[in-house]
Amino acid sequence: MLHTLKKNLFLFLFFFNINNIHATDNPYIFIDSNAQDMVEVLTSNSDLFESDRETYENKIKEIFEPMIDFRRVSASVMGKKYYLLATKEQRAEFIEIFKDSLLDTYAETLAQWGESTISTKLPKDDSLSKKFESFENNVEVRQILNTGTSEYPISYKLRKSDNGWKIVNIIINGVNLGLTFRNQFQALAFSHNEDIELTLKNWVSDAGDAGIS
Repeated sequence: MLHTLKKNLFLFLFFFNINNIHATDNPYIFIDSNAQDMVEVLTSNSDLFESDRETYENKIKEIFEPMIDFRRVSASVMGKKYYLLATKEQRAEFIEIFKDSLLDTYAETLAQWGESTISTKLPKDDSLSKKFESFENNVEVRQILNTGTSEYPISYKLRKSDNGWKIVNIIINGVNLGLTFRNQFQALAFSHNEDIELTLKNWVSDAGDAGIS
């Protein structure tokens, strides 16, 4: 009996780990599984939205933060000109500044749609069952956010890194967040006479509601 139990436990853990490896290896499963985890947080913790907003948003951040390549996204937001003007220390500083502001914005936005559902547009070919080789570095995964009254398209641009698939840009309802943030950074830098330090101190990421209301 004990031997059978140990055997079943071993098989469970073995297949569980295989599924996890497969999920991180396939960008569609990676996005969809995390999206469903996000929906679960939004629905099962809806009471925290009013009583403890910080805890509620932190639960969202725990899922969303590991999904993004903040180093690459931050460099893209700065743009080549200001990235080269910045020191190594300033680049590292902006990664942390941008991470905090983006996660705050994203969590606060999602928190407003606790009853929403998210569905992933899965490919019709064998993309779900195959392993994405190293030469397929860039993939787009599309979703639909259903708020109950309206549907909004979401497009994730992903790039494969040594740590698996990571989001490098998001387009929500036609609003390109990466481009929006880059334009904001350039305008802020221009208003501060291209002083990178002042630009970083005054940075606040703001994509509005991305047309979702």
